[in-house]
Amino acid sequence: MTVVSNTTPLNYLILIGQADILSKLYELVVIPEAVFNELTAQSTPQLVHEWIANKPDWLKVREAPATIVGEMEGIQIGERQAIALAQFIQSDFVLLDDRRARQIAKQWGINVVGTLGVLARAAQVGLIDLKDALAELRRTNFRASATLLESVLTEDYESL
Repeated sequence: MTVVSNTTPLNYLILIGQADILSKLYELVVIPEAVFNELTAQSTPQLVHEWIANKPDWLKVREAPATIVGEMEGIQIGERQAIALAQFIQSDFVLLDDRRARQIAKQWGINVVGTLGVLARAAQVGLIDLKDALAELRRTNFRASATLLESVLTEDYESL
């Protein structure tokens, strides 16, 4: 199974020490060049810099096909490239957290999973303790409503 990831899910999974669950849930994770650039930007946390500098074999960087900005108005370049790349390589999922980006990906017929969905799936298959992972996520600047976080803990995965 192959997934394409935007910056945000990968960033937060690295920050909470759970990036390796991606290799256990999916065979291959692909990121477009814009996402790689965001993960290596000066403003990115040091832990993320260190991780991406020694990126695992299951993470590949690929050039995304060109997109027309108007088709994806209101989302960032990493999200645009992730959606375009996911469609181009026909990945099983694209990992996105931004609401508008998720809507666009779904309009393009692409399956979408967010950070919380990845964590929930990992918990379902016994890879992590979901309550602990969410506690770690809350220690970052990850933004999610209390209602959404509660729904994750009560196994309401439909909105993830």
